[in-house]
Amino acid sequence: MSTYLDYLDENALPLMWCPGCGDGTILKALLGAFATLGLKRENTVVVTGIGCWGKADDYIRTNAIHGTHGRALAVATGVKAFRPGLTVVALMGDGDCATIGGNHFIHAARRNIGVTAIVANNLNYGMTGGQFSGTTPVGSRTSTSPFGHTENPFDLCRLAEAAGANFVARTTAYHFKQMGQLMVEALQEPGFSLVEVVSPCPTYFGRFNKQGSASEMWRSLKERARAVGPGGTEAPAEAGSLEAPPDDGPDAPILTGRLVSRHKPSFAERYAAVQATAARAGEGAEPDAR
Repeated sequence: MSTYLDYLDENALPLMWCPGCGDGTILKALLGAFATLGLKRENTVVVTGIGCWGKADDYIRTNAIHGTHGRALAVATGVKAFRPGLTVVALMGDGDCATIGGNHFIHAARRNIGVTAIVANNLNYGMTGGQFSGTTPVGSRTSTSPFGHTENPFDLCRLAEAAGANFVARTTAYHFKQMGQLMVEALQEPGFSLVEVVSPCPTYFGRFNKQGSASEMWRSLKERARAVGPGGTEAPAEAGSLEAPPDDGPDAPILTGRLVSRHKPSFAERYAAVQATAARAGEGAEPDAR
């Protein structure tokens, strides 16, 4: 039976991430999900962009493409459209996904392309100095908002749902078991799937916002989590509950679990139907005008 070690490039160790960062935990959960599903390395493609979590492909023994900032989903979309039989995973941070790459995120969900997006959301640009990103909460202090951030953040899960994603889930780096379960589900979804993982950044965000030590930040993730979907571990409710928490500051509650699960046709299914229609037309049959 496979384990996460079958997908880990141990020759690339040690990990480059800061002490207390959640990226190492997210990586182990993802590779564990690969193992649970018995994914073949040669049929799996991991696409990354730029940022702390964008370095994850350095440690993964599958096919990998390291793209430019904000373009991981654009590359992943091209791979999946050309080779729909492959398992394609896009690893992005909140800067890579929601800020620089926000437009690609919306369109990947709109197309319902069969890509699994694993977004490590540490609420700031961790690699380049702690600047605010598209998910930084109002009032948060960052290197580019030292007196408090004034912009409303994206809710990535709400955005993915509204744009058309089939599977949407959120967890935290603390909730390792839940994280792995949600990744397994997401990887099996034929349409677009998102697993957002709220992760601590002790080096910048936590320090700027006086959230204490790394261990205190991890404890805070545990205490702030509110399970709202069948994928939750505390108080499961019906899937699809995306009601906003009572406040949205840096210490706001975190809604976790499987938030959206639906079965709209994926891009691959729709495109296969178009190809079949085109093939019949080429053989002399009249195209179906419906």
